[in-house]
Amino acid sequence: MSGNEAKRVALLARPGPARERLRSTLHEVGADIVLEDDPGAIDVQTVGDAAPQVVLVALEPAIEDSLARFDALLDNPAIAVIFEEAELAARRDGWEARRWARHLAAKINGHDDVLPPGREEDASLALEPGLPPTPAQMHADAAIEPHVHEAVDRAWELPDDDFAYRPPPAAAQSAVIDADEWLRGAAPKVEPAAETRGEPTPPPVIEPVWDLALEPVTSEPAASPASTSGPVAPPAVEAPVASKWELSLEPLEHAAASGGPRAPGAVLVFAGIGGPDAIRKLLAELPPDFGRPLIIHLKLDGGRYDNLVRQMARASTMPVMLAEAGHVAEAGHVYVLPGDVGIGVEQGAVDFRAQGALDAAMAQLPPRDSAVLLLSGSDGLWVDAAWPLVVQGAWVVGQAPEGCYDPTASHALAARGGQLVTPNEMARQLAERWI
Repeated sequence: MSGNEAKRVALLARPGPARERLRSTLHEVGADIVLEDDPGAIDVQTVGDAAPQVVLVALEPAIEDSLARFDALLDNPAIAVIFEEAELAARRDGWEARRWARHLAAKINGHDDVLPPGREEDASLALEPGLPPTPAQMHADAAIEPHVHEAVDRAWELPDDDFAYRPPPAAAQSAVIDADEWLRGAAPKVEPAAETRGEPTPPPVIEPVWDLALEPVTSEPAASPASTSGPVAPPAVEAPVASKWELSLEPLEHAAASGGPRAPGAVLVFAGIGGPDAIRKLLAELPPDFGRPLIIHLKLDGGRYDNLVRQMARASTMPVMLAEAGHVAEAGHVYVLPGDVGIGVEQGAVDFRAQGALDAAMAQLPPRDSAVLLLSGSDGLWVDAAWPLVVQGAWVVGQAPEGCYDPTASHALAARGGQLVTPNEMARQLAERWI
């Protein structure tokens, strides 16, 4: 078969606007439609007799039960499977429809050229739709924690005066600070300077804050700190007194809704164009007692991650669920990350957080208990984020170019000496590591 020969495509969709739009787009990209029918009205043999190279499925709730009959066909490694939301396909128009047609052509023909024609003439003049990002949008993901830690470290270096707050001695630590009494007692006292008495100036003593708690307010003011002529010894740490006002932080595990087994590390799976088919093959080969959580990061234009979860669950031997902020990742489970949920790492174990930064969390994973898989359509930037883990002993691998529609990340990984294997081989090696 020549590289310019039209690909044979079977279109499985219910009659309606979505099916008409998909048919028109397939003709536009030069595909050869060998079968077009409702998946609820035909059987597997009919589709197989058409000998398609690509199967395009218009997903909607009415056909989800019917698709179960086609699992054997859709799992055939010789057939590329593309899922499209029927609702999105029906309402695409104008620039968005042309953009999606270019992406569909890339999926069907196995290349990554999704730019419009004519950009080779003067790419510098290509315009992008929409307004430029505002300063607030450019810093939306900026972390404030580093600045907070720096402020805490430098706080003690700042100059102060007699009105600066200092914690009371141990005997008065449980009392409530009265602001008026504190200001009256903090007035400067006229005493001979240490230099006039011939004594060396003692260094300032900074007493640590030993406890922060809310106590019931009493009518008596706090005792004024007793003046001392020498250095003040740090107060002894006393056992906290039980009080209904006391505040404390609970471990994240207590607040998490799940209570299953936790394991150190995780397997992070990145994918994009052509990725769902590779993920299905990976999940189908992993055992149900796999010893690590498997977390999938795949951006969807329509944001219908619940449909992706249902489709992946059909192929997986492990439970597949949508990741939720505040929950922990359990071994032997598959999690799909929606657009507003990231991950965090505490003592080597993974949990899910709102807007958790993936690149920062990846750097905190225990390398020998973790793996990163770069499947079709992965962003090449993930290679830079994952490569430091390779040096520390993590297994970072890309999808082999054969059957990979968008091998951008795989080529970048191979350029650094990384390993490329098929999804089936990934599953086999993962099972050998953590079963």
